[in-house]
Amino acid sequence: MLQYKAPLRDMRFLINEVLDYPSHYATLSNGADATPDMVDAILEGAASLCEQVLSPLNASGDKEGCHLKDGVVTTPAGFKEAYAEFVAGGWQGLSFPVEYGGQGLPMSLNLFKTEMMGAANWSFNMYPGLSIGCINTILQYGTTEIKKHYLPRLVSGEWTGTMCLTEPQCGTDLAQVKTRAEPQDDGSYAITGTKIFISSGDHDLAENIVHIVLARLPGAPAGTRGISLFVVPKFVVDPDGAMGARNGVGCSALEHKMGITANATAVLNFDAAIGTLISEPNKGLEAMFTFMNTARIGTAIQGVAHAELSFQGALPYAKERRSMRSLSGKKDADQVADALIWHPDVRRMLLTQKAIAEGGRAMVYGAAQIADKMFNAVMEDDKVANQQHDDALGFYTPILKGFLTEMGLEAANLGMQVFGGHGYIGEHGMEQIVRDARISTLYEGTTGIQALDLLGRKVLLNTKGKCVRDFSLTMLGLAKGHMFASGAMGKMARTLVRKALQWNVLTTRIMLRAAGDREQVGSSSVDYLMYSGYIMMAYYWALQAAQASQLLASGKGSESAEFYTAKIQTAEFYFERLLPRANAHRAAALAATSAVMQMKLDNFQLA
Repeated sequence: MLQYKAPLRDMRFLINEVLDYPSHYATLSNGADATPDMVDAILEGAASLCEQVLSPLNASGDKEGCHLKDGVVTTPAGFKEAYAEFVAGGWQGLSFPVEYGGQGLPMSLNLFKTEMMGAANWSFNMYPGLSIGCINTILQYGTTEIKKHYLPRLVSGEWTGTMCLTEPQCGTDLAQVKTRAEPQDDGSYAITGTKIFISSGDHDLAENIVHIVLARLPGAPAGTRGISLFVVPKFVVDPDGAMGARNGVGCSALEHKMGITANATAVLNFDAAIGTLISEPNKGLEAMFTFMNTARIGTAIQGVAHAELSFQGALPYAKERRSMRSLSGKKDADQVADALIWHPDVRRMLLTQKAIAEGGRAMVYGAAQIADKMFNAVMEDDKVANQQHDDALGFYTPILKGFLTEMGLEAANLGMQVFGGHGYIGEHGMEQIVRDARISTLYEGTTGIQALDLLGRKVLLNTKGKCVRDFSLTMLGLAKGHMFASGAMGKMARTLVRKALQWNVLTTRIMLRAAGDREQVGSSSVDYLMYSGYIMMAYYWALQAAQASQLLASGKGSESAEFYTAKIQTAEFYFERLLPRANAHRAAALAATSAVMQMKLDNFQLA
């Protein structure tokens, strides 16, 4: 059965040599303790937890799933003990404020840990993962009393958190939310309604679960302008902060899912449950976006995690499994047949997985530096810097979530394909990765929703294309130093220049068309998102190749020459074999909307 091994060599390459996190941490007010030795110790400790504790539970948890009996939810065998070890290690509080029991380190360190946990056991990772958005929401919008009562035990991991948005009649369209919040004489609210698809919604890992719930106040405006946000704990928290009686919220069902079966996805019924208003009345959606954006970046990590895990399963199999002879002659002459890895198409699949995992990791780690700067600006009350970094991260977020989850699913499917028929058999663990990965393109906003957010809101409405122009300048800045170089690096640099210019022209053309055709944004958006993802990943692969080339030439790198050579060659593969896909997405994005919209409804019929 597949066992996860943390890719520490690649992580250190990005952290120390490509993105220069040591210098980055030196600029942060909470970065003083994030020394190279401290960072390395955190990476090693998280790797040990993931490899020795979480990974061995991945397959067994998938097979057993969660249980609901008499209103009580239990997680698979071993999960409760693993969670206790997670809490004892202080892992939940890694990047949260010291005043609430956290370690006060930059949030990017938590992201590195999350990637490893997600690849080792995505179902387990979701239990503490949902708490992160809950904590961030309370940190930003909670009153002093709410923070005092909830944050210490959320930060320690003693309690976990959820986000409760979706209802039976609405998912993305939150304007249809019907859950009610009735004011009570003591200042609390009675929350009544049903929420579905609530990840980690009920379980036996923590003694209390803090639900962040969207609901409507009496007389609230219709639509999203009338939604408020509430803190609703599973067990009521008394005025002195102690855990009291069971609240009026219970799990009536667990969803039967395609994957991530070891995470309890619950139907929660709120029956006059006691809740506390967070943020201002009727402005709950704005506050909830803090939670949602946190979750979206976390879901982008899922794409990277599943690509990495599938590659870790496929590569050894391709080296060991023998089938036929190489087209160019025998490679393993003393064996009955050559190993799969000698066949070009198998190498294509493996290199695609490797390019997605390592390119996606670089994209996420690049975005994490922006998030560090944004939170640093919040701590320093620098509103201008905060807005600047928030805008930059807002541009990254739909690309990371939409593109990387689609690519992660592709990588997971390729892992199965390398195994052939054996990939379809459960004992190898490859089909589980596909099942677990499939949800990533759906929850926290489907790929289509991310695409509308990117093109409609972030690019056209909010910035009139400035976010693309800004990133293009970053691309040109990297390409400038390598434009006239010979070999692979020069070729990649010149391609970056062409793509940077093409991206801006594409954006302008869609903007002009959308002015006269309201459906243009909707018909172009997914292709535009995928195009943008391929271009952004090209930048990060060129960045890695440039640094690997420099370290290889100087001999001053911390890794072997083989490691750096493999980086350059993977970048070449990406530019030659994967980046050309962007051209097809560009052509589709520019196609007239008539091909999509001209068919009459009566012609949409089953044969």
